[in-house]
Amino acid sequence: MNENIPAITPLIKHANDGLSAAEQAELKQHLAEKLQELSALSDTTSLQRARLQMDIAELLNALERKKEAWDIAREAFRISLQQESWQDAVEACDVLFQAGQDDSMAALGMGIWLAITFPVDPELTIAMLIHLVEETPDVSDVGALAAIAARYVVDLRADDDQHESQCFLVDNLIAMVAKRHGNVQDQEAMNRWLDRLELRDPQVFLPRLSQAVDAIVGNSWWFDRDELRNRLPD
Repeated sequence: MNENIPAITPLIKHANDGLSAAEQAELKQHLAEKLQELSALSDTTSLQRARLQMDIAELLNALERKKEAWDIAREAFRISLQQESWQDAVEACDVLFQAGQDDSMAALGMGIWLAITFPVDPELTIAMLIHLVEETPDVSDVGALAAIAARYVVDLRADDDQHESQCFLVDNLIAMVAKRHGNVQDQEAMNRWLDRLELRDPQVFLPRLSQAVDAIVGNSWWFDRDELRNRLPD
């Protein structure tokens, strides 16, 4: 095993009080099985390893072992980025955000940057942007930028069979954000709100969202954005 990979003990140290004894036992069993699978892998840089690590991190998060979850998801992120598996890297950022550590908001910001920059599944991208909406004060424009970016991603990437349901989700998200941000109650007010915040043109709102993400991550970027942009598919 790679010495840089954090050690995870299979015993539950801090069970989540919200889980029943049966649920705790089931999670413990799943964790033991996943750890056994991980220890049997000889390849220390494969996506199979990274995905197992994310499964383990999710179980650790569920058991309120957040620091251990963070450490192993961070390694999964490193492998995913090295393998240029952008989807897996964003999923790792999601797990890292939910671990609730000091850099979890930075992880969310980096995940959003990757999810919008690369052709990541729109469902995952929406989930990351919803996290940002939930973390944003009602009066901030950032929630509006995140919500409208979610609609942009759906229109750009969603398959025909997913487009309608995902549009329904993000349109409700936009309506919720508009109501809390600008007390928007009807379509006329919505139109004024969209115009006032310049949310109709992606060449305007995407750079503004990028600036917001840059402020969230600060000096904690784990990768060179310019270098990654050079790997974008033609």
